[in-house]
Amino acid sequence: MATLINQKALITGATKGMGLAIAEKLASLGCHLLLAARDRRALDALKTALEQEHPTIQVQCLACDFSDSAQLKRLIQWMEHTAPDLDILINNVGIFRPVSLFEESEEDFELQMLINYHTPHLLSRAAGRNMQKNHKGHIFNISSIASRKPVASAATYTVTKYAVMGLTHVLREALRPYGVKVTEIIPGSTLTSSWEGTTVAADRFVLPTDIADAIASCLQMSDGANVDEIVVTPKFGNI
Repeated sequence: MATLINQKALITGATKGMGLAIAEKLASLGCHLLLAARDRRALDALKTALEQEHPTIQVQCLACDFSDSAQLKRLIQWMEHTAPDLDILINNVGIFRPVSLFEESEEDFELQMLINYHTPHLLSRAAGRNMQKNHKGHIFNISSIASRKPVASAATYTVTKYAVMGLTHVLREALRPYGVKVTEIIPGSTLTSSWEGTTVAADRFVLPTDIADAIASCLQMSDGANVDEIVVTPKFGNI
């Protein structure tokens, strides 16, 4: 079983839902963390909590609005400067707009393309270049079951997740000769802030901790094993 002690991981969308669960899980396994999200105060509070609970790790944070190209560029520069030897990239941040193709606004379209696709594309390209040089690393793209079963009522969201699936396949083949691993995580209905206020019971959902555990399991496999993809859906079916 591989050890994660002192490995460096960047997690986007780290203060809520799956990103938060992943940050907490990797911290418990000894990873140093680079965390990015929009809310500076939430990032600072998370940094304090994680470092207090796990005094051997270091947590660094950068506030970033992923819909702003200039801020995304700054995040990439920060990642490259702070962790040129980055071990793990978790492309988690995403936005869900339940709007059909013919009813969506330009804002619906542009925000989802920028956050759901441009962000993992550009981060993976930058991190992947360094991972090639270092001959090590693992990139995780958080996709969606919508990348396998199109949701017409969430049109552009579905399209972005299909794009993430394609990106993951391209990355895996491009980085395989350098010993870099690439995994797509494909959750079904997951109990995150997107479902805030729902009256549906928690056992009808995948939990964020389930996704964190799946990623941790991949990271702790032998050096020669790559998990191409993991599909995690609710036991009763998607909502």
